[in-house]
Amino acid sequence: MPQMPAGSAIINTTSVEAYEPAPILLDYAAAKSAINTFTKSLARQVAPKGIRVNAVAPGPVWTPPLEVVGGQPASALKQFGAQTPLGRPAQPAEMAPAFVFLASQEASYVIGETLSATGGMPTP
Repeated sequence: MPQMPAGSAIINTTSVEAYEPAPILLDYAAAKSAINTFTKSLARQVAPKGIRVNAVAPGPVWTPPLEVVGGQPASALKQFGAQTPLGRPAQPAEMAPAFVFLASQEASYVIGETLSATGGMPTP
């Protein structure tokens, strides 16, 4: 923190799995849930220094290096993302605007939040 000037932003990555964990992703879901709490706590700790801390919680995102090498069981790949109201996974480029917003001055009054980009999957 000493190197971060006022106006800096920290953006963590969590997941919709923190809210609706798949049984096969127990460790991943628990870690992402912890990131949500870490984000809120750290945001309160460093806000007086002018540092903003937020998170982005993507829903299913098609990331071939991860998905096709064991990120999902092969049997699930065909339907990956179909559970979203949009009926498909996101592309990585669809996540970028959420991170850019939280890094921008337009988000200067946003701290301790988790921005959900889930294709319509509900989050609390």
